Amino acid sequence: MNWIEALILGLLQGLTEFLPVSSSGHLEIGKALMGINTENNLIFTIVVHGATVLSTIVVFRKEILELIKSIFSFEWNESNQYIVKIIISMIPIAIVGIFFKDSVEELFNSNRILLLVGFMLLITATLLGFTYYSKQKDKEISYRDAFLIGLAQAFAILPGISRSGSTIATGLFLGNKKSEVAKFSFLMVLVPILGENILGFFDGSFSAQQSVQILPLAIGFCAAFVSGLLACSWMIKIVKQGKLIYFAIYCLIIGLIAIFAA
Repeated sequence: MNWIEALILGLLQGLTEFLPVSSSGHLEIGKALMGINTENNLIFTIVVHGATVLSTIVVFRKEILELIKSIFSFEWNESNQYIVKIIISMIPIAIVGIFFKDSVEELFNSNRILLLVGFMLLITATLLGFTYYSKQKDKEISYRDAFLIGLAQAFAILPGISRSGSTIATGLFLGNKKSEVAKFSFLMVLVPILGENILGFFDGSFSAQQSVQILPLAIGFCAAFVSGLLACSWMIKIVKQGKLIYFAIYCLIIGLIAIFAA
């Protein structure tokens, strides 16, 4: 992978991480179109995901600081209850990461990855399409809702299933506030992806993969970070305005193209 390819994929990751169109699916489509060998390139995917986590931290820095301060208040207040809900939402993805990590990596290294992405994008399109007909309510996110949204996030480990799309759609199906669903969706992913990056350094996964050099990794990281800043703020407005149906149509079209291309 050269630096130009890394720049393109980084921009693609940053823009699609927050938009409900599956960043992992678009990364795999981008690799396929540019003829990049997906084998041993999981490291690049992890790094650019880390960049978008950093952009999330920047956008929600005030909210994150408030949550951190609340931890040391030692009170069972609304902020600490919110933290517990985020922890509950991480349980399903933690189970997948611990027990099914190798199986997930095999999916990304499969020769049929483009076909899988295409079909999963169709599922994403279906989820987003249903939100157009769901009744909108103003319910607060409960502990049960947090776990169900977490299940959606675990399901989104499949390339082509949009993480933001599936979690936001699940929250809307459950009748939660639009603005709260978007914020919860973006905050709940911080610890799992940061944890994946940290574990990558300690278990030798990063050093074991030599197909991506330092310069492309750095360029991809920066591109994903900058584009992620823009996309995160944009997505919050989109959810409030209830315009997810347009992304359903987009995922449908791209999914069909990926299937035929495969």
